[in-house]
Formats: sequence, structure tokens, C-alpha cells
Amino acid sequence: MTLSPHPLDHLVLPTVNLALARERLGKLGFTVAPDARHPFGTENACVFFADKTYLEPLAVASPEQCEESVGAGNVFVARDQAYRFRLGEDGFSAVVFGSEDAVADDERFRVSAISAGRMLDFSRPMKMPDGTETVAGFRLAFAADLRAPDFLAFCCQRINPLPADRSVLERHENGVTGIARVAISTPTPAAFRTFFEAIVGEPWISEHSFGLTIRAANADIELLTPAGMEAFYDLPVHSDDPGLQARAILFKTRDLSVTSSHFAANGVTYTRKNNRILTRLAPGPGALFAFEEIA
Repeated sequence: MTLSPHPLDHLVLPTVNLALARERLGKLGFTVAPDARHPFGTENACVFFADKTYLEPLAVASPEQCEESVGAGNVFVARDQAYRFRLGEDGFSAVVFGSEDAVADDERFRVSAISAGRMLDFSRPMKMPDGTETVAGFRLAFAADLRAPDFLAFCCQRINPLPADRSVLERHENGVTGIARVAISTPTPAAFRTFFEAIVGEPWISEHSFGLTIRAANADIELLTPAGMEAFYDLPVHSDDPGLQARAILFKTRDLSVTSSHFAANGVTYTRKNNRILTRLAPGPGALFAFEEIA
């Protein structure tokens, strides 16, 4: 079956709590949406972009409800709990692709022997900046590689589309308009090529001396060796883990001087690497945020 590459939809960033995530993201110049509770014990406060991608800072709202959800076979919560147990409360755990047919994605994952478990259908209320509330519905199909226990990918189909006009939430003081690249580290990028081919759906892939670049419909996924992470993102990583670790996000900004001015005004520590600005969202395994001027 011939497929069109799925678009990048959003990125999951585990956090200690939403108040801390909101403080960190606000200091970096991001507009953060109101808190939203999932029906299975987690909650988020998303950052939406004009290119229709977004960040999902994810916190545990009810440990008891999360435990019940894991027992009931909820893959999303189970993988989040496993990530927090192994790597801590701040990190970058999942890359999510948009889909128009999550059932077909789930079937493809099963045929390819990369299914992470049962699909998940759920809905939740979503409050908009003007105070109005809508119900957002989602269907998720999960994929994982047993060689990479700390990385999850899934396809997300929106059953009830979000409101078309969220322009207020998509404007950010740091000038960011979207996500250009996602960097994932592994000592053996070629070993995971077929895994990402099955998830993204026959993407264009290029090989280079530092790994692979996988082109989704709207963004690039980079599988980089430790040397590649240091060359492109000035980020030293240990090479003793042969699996996958989501490490960095490259944001598109209209004017890098706007980004740097905002950081300076808010006391944000950052460095420069070639034509990029680099900063950390959180210590430890927390994501590195890179900013580049991209039209």
C-alpha cells in the first residue's frame, strides 16, 4: 500500500506539574493554553503553533486514577509512568503524528510488529481564551520498538476537530511560528529506519555521516548519533544506551533577534550554535529547545 507521509502533530513533554511547566514556558516567551484534564488521570497545558503543531506538557493529576488506567490497559498512561520511573519527572517522551485513520495505522503497526498495545479513544473538555468550552475527541494508535523502552510514537486522529480559530493561543512573544525538526539520539540510527518508515508512512529519508533525516509532511525527524547531537545541537549525550532518546526540538521563528531579546529581558540563559539559539526547558533529560530563523 502506498502512503503519504503523516504530518508531525505534537510532542509529549512529561513535567513535574503544570504550574512549573507554565512558568518555564512562559519565561521562554510561549503562550500556554489553559489546563485540561484527561479522563484517565493525566493533565496538560498545551502550546499551540501557527503551523498546527503543538507541545503537550504532561503532568499526573491523579496517581490513583493513573494506576487504574494502567491496569485497564491504557498504553498512553503506562508508557508515561514507565518514562517517569526510569528517567524522572521532566523529559521528552513521545513524538506524535497526525492521522486521518488511526484504525488503519494501528493495523499497519500490528502487521509491522511494532504495535505498543491497544488503541485509545477519549474525549475531554477544552477551554478557549474567550472562556468558551468545546469537547475535543481523539483516537490514538501506538507504536514502539522493544529496543527503545524510553521512546513512544503514536498517530493521533481528531474525532471532533478543535476550533479553527485559535490565533490568540498561536501568537508567542518569542516569535515562534512552529516546529521545524525533532532530534532523537541513538548510536545506531540505521537500526531504526524501518520503524520510522512504518510510523510516518513511506517518508523521504536521507542518510548522512551523523545519522538519518526522516521527512514527515511538515517537519523533519532527525535520528542522530551522539556525535551528531553535539555537532548540530552542542548537546553531549552518552552513547552507552543503544535505544532511542528524544532530545531536542528546533523551532521556527520569524526573527531570531526577537527571540534573543525576549530571553535577555527575562534572564533566560542561552548559547549560540551557528545560526541557532539553544536553551534547556528543564534540567536532566528535559528537552533542549533550539530556535532558528526560518521563513
